[in-house]
Amino acid sequence: MKKSLSLMAVAAVLATAVASSVAAAPAPAASGAVVAKLQSPIAKRQRPIAGEAVFVCEADTCSAATPTSATNSVPACRELARRVGPLASFGADGAALDTDGLARCNQAARK
Repeated sequence: MKKSLSLMAVAAVLATAVASSVAAAPAPAASGAVVAKLQSPIAKRQRPIAGEAVFVCEADTCSAATPTSATNSVPACRELARRVGPLASFGADGAALDTDGLARCNQAARK
């Protein structure tokens, strides 16, 4: 009886751990990579985090291959611009920021 009770306790702990990790997982990925074109190229490769995603930035392009639902947004664009400078464009295929959104994004850009 003690063995089955202890196995039940272990199973309960494992079930709780799995449920917690699922609840803490990031939002589902947005469709396609989110790509930013920089107004000026950067000197060396960077891997900034913005909008819950890791961007890989080289030369005049930053790309997040595994974006979340928060990545293709003005707040994420602002986070990225703060780290790499003003952007010429930002967004996923068919869902790029418009001129107004890009202007709001670049207000946060480092100088």
